Amino acid sequence: MTRYLHTMIRVTDPDATIRFFKLIGLKEVHRFSNEKGRFTLIFLAPEGQEDAQVELTYNWPDEDGSVEEYTGGRNFGHLAYRVDDIYETCQRLMDAGVTINRPPRDGHMAFVRTPDGISVELLQDGTLEPAEPWASMPNVGSW
Repeated sequence: MTRYLHTMIRVTDPDATIRFFKLIGLKEVHRFSNEKGRFTLIFLAPEGQEDAQVELTYNWPDEDGSVEEYTGGRNFGHLAYRVDDIYETCQRLMDAGVTINRPPRDGHMAFVRTPDGISVELLQDGTLEPAEPWASMPNVGSW
């Protein structure tokens, strides 16, 4: 079974973006900050549809105060789907000629791209034990 999880977009002003989404009926349902990684994730969803989320990713300014400018669609991050067996799913994709950009080395997460280059995150429902050939596969390109 495959289940839609969220769509991620990068934002430069989280407060302004939250205000925008509130105007169309979304509310904040979860927030997570990672000081070491220097980012904050804010999940928004319509009332009563908390599992139809948009993830706002705010990458904190550098120590010098500079902020990354997002161009060429970089502000759109990825689509995310939970899968029953990430190894089987990745094998099926590889067999069809799809490059596994970030293999599921940890038994939990992988990234691939659509034919148009849209990044798709695959997340294992639970976690599988790391297994070959996945555990040794290198990243390819970007995701």
